[in-house]
Amino acid sequence: MAIRGDFDWSQSAVSPITWRILAVNILALLILVAGLLYLADYRRGLIDAEIASLRVQAELFAAALGEAAVPSDGGQIELIKARTTNQMVRRLVEPTGTRARLFGIDGTLLADSRLLIGPGGMIQVEELPPPPGRRQYLGSVLGWLDRVLDNLSGRNQLPVYREKPIEVATDYFEVVAARSGDPTEVVRITPEGEMVLSAAAPVQRYKQVLGVLMLSKSSRDIDAAVIGVRVDILKIFAATLVLTVLLSIYLAGTIARPILRLAAAAEQVRRDRSLAHTIPDYAHRRDEIGFLASAFKEMTEALRQRMDAIEQFAGDVAHELKSPITSLNSAVETVRRVNDPDQRHKLLAIIEHDIRRLDRLISDISDASRLDAELSRAQVAPVDLRALFSTLIQVTEIPAADRGIRLHLALSGKDQLIVAGLESRLVQVFRNLLTNAISFSPAGGRITLAAMRDGNRIVCEVLDDGPGIPEGREQMIFRRFYSDRPRGEAFETHSGLGLAISKQIVEAHRGAIHAENRRHSDGHVLGARFVVSLPAA
Repeated sequence: MAIRGDFDWSQSAVSPITWRILAVNILALLILVAGLLYLADYRRGLIDAEIASLRVQAELFAAALGEAAVPSDGGQIELIKARTTNQMVRRLVEPTGTRARLFGIDGTLLADSRLLIGPGGMIQVEELPPPPGRRQYLGSVLGWLDRVLDNLSGRNQLPVYREKPIEVATDYFEVVAARSGDPTEVVRITPEGEMVLSAAAPVQRYKQVLGVLMLSKSSRDIDAAVIGVRVDILKIFAATLVLTVLLSIYLAGTIARPILRLAAAAEQVRRDRSLAHTIPDYAHRRDEIGFLASAFKEMTEALRQRMDAIEQFAGDVAHELKSPITSLNSAVETVRRVNDPDQRHKLLAIIEHDIRRLDRLISDISDASRLDAELSRAQVAPVDLRALFSTLIQVTEIPAADRGIRLHLALSGKDQLIVAGLESRLVQVFRNLLTNAISFSPAGGRITLAAMRDGNRIVCEVLDDGPGIPEGREQMIFRRFYSDRPRGEAFETHSGLGLAISKQIVEAHRGAIHAENRRHSDGHVLGARFVVSLPAA
């Protein structure tokens, strides 16, 4: 089975998290720039302004042409002659860069600013497009983008501009509308995708419509203005993109490199069971990476301690099991060669004692080995220590009375003595402490089980009248397989795991346990005191 951790990401030029950070940041930037590049509202505003300008120009030029009209021979007012009219129209629109066409009242084309009248006849002037350049190619690409988006959004439903060889007024809607006296504007689009803006105004003299002047202009200037804005946006985008990429790579590096180092350290820990590898220290970072590194380091240290404890526990178990097994093996070999009934009875008693000791050891070892798993999975619940201690005193009174020992329960009168934990395991702790106290207390002695509240903790004590704890061994008695039993007690009665298991249970409940001697004012030992402190619920 392939293990994902076997892949060495350090061999990759760019880590996956770097690609993700780059992709997210650049995608957001691209979406923003794409929205800015589609300048539909800006372009529409330019078109509206250009249309309004064309209308004003058309009305002004139409008024000028109307003032130039002269009476005909029949007394009717008519426009001036074609050659003069064409020159006038061309002179009027020449500064504006627009195209002007003058239609007579009968619809015929009288003048066109793109037609020059010379000795050889009419010459049509065509405006050449600018020479190709980088901006024109860019404009073509952006124009294509505009047309695609306009088609998708349904905004490109403009009438098509087609120019016939012989033009008449009916070819243009705005000219027909203007003949009735109302200026009109229209926006059309050529087959090549370029817009044509036009405005028509009636040429009048004394309220009499003499013709219609139509001004038209391509959207080339508008497109150039839009492209200029877009080029500026793209320049800013390019600079922002470079900065975004650099910052993204820096940000990804501050995240990816520490994680890769931690992952490599974890892989080394997984492959090498000695746990001798050093975990990178990022405690100076006040961020998630620093917290992760600290937690990882603490976890590795806890794992190292746990493995050391397991190895030590295994060694202690082997040592403790070896003694009764050796004694049992010696007794079994001897009993085969002894014929004396009394000697055989003594040897069988030794075998029985060793078997009981092995059973006790195996039971306590099994309980200690299951304890961590049980404490990590079990659900804690409120435990009332008043009720627990009262029941425990009643259960322990009989074996204590058999040895002439009195039990006393001293509980704080009004304080709530409730902790969160496993009731069965807490019973095990205090039963073990009471059993030890009974073992060491002399006949006629007294054992006190007390509990009181101290702030947000509950302090419990077990006090006896025994010989106390040997000087300097207050911590050693909580080690596994430590045994310092009173004289006269059977050798197989205790395994030496009771206090170690009690300490393990108390610490799993976020508590603490310690032992000390009770002393008289003159310094001599009155007995032992075991103190258990647990957080109140």
